[in-house]
Amino acid sequence: MPRLNGRGRNAAPDAGAVSTFVAICAAGLVVVVGIVLDCGGRLRAIENTDARAQEAARVVGQQLDEAAVLRGDGYSVIGARRHDLDVATRAADAYLDQYHLSADVSFKDDHTVQVSIDTTYRTALLGAINVNTLPVHGQGTATLVHGVTEAENG
Repeated sequence: MPRLNGRGRNAAPDAGAVSTFVAICAAGLVVVVGIVLDCGGRLRAIENTDARAQEAARVVGQQLDEAAVLRGDGYSVIGARRHDLDVATRAADAYLDQYHLSADVSFKDDHTVQVSIDTTYRTALLGAINVNTLPVHGQGTATLVHGVTEAENG
């Protein structure tokens, strides 16, 4: 005896096709929402990393080379003239330890320090498609200035 649907006719051969379509569209929607959510989270992580790199650069910029000042060589950051990055890197890392980050410190000149941070952002939804982390890079620069009424470089 043939099966009848609710209207008294034989079941159509495409029965259930809408369910399959909805399932495929829902999966695609979840992937799109995951991309939007995780890309937004990565942008926030980049913003935070930039801010922490900027603060680390300020910390390094506060490490004045007092011996150079006393000799009359002018103001400079410790390590900038001697190209000794250990003191500057330790100062930046001491600040960044609270965030479990480490810095790459470099000098543009005697008065300008540059801090770079590389880390990762752990994804929230993209792990479902095997994307567990996204790279994050932050950079900050600080320039040592001095002056009585206005800032002077040099």
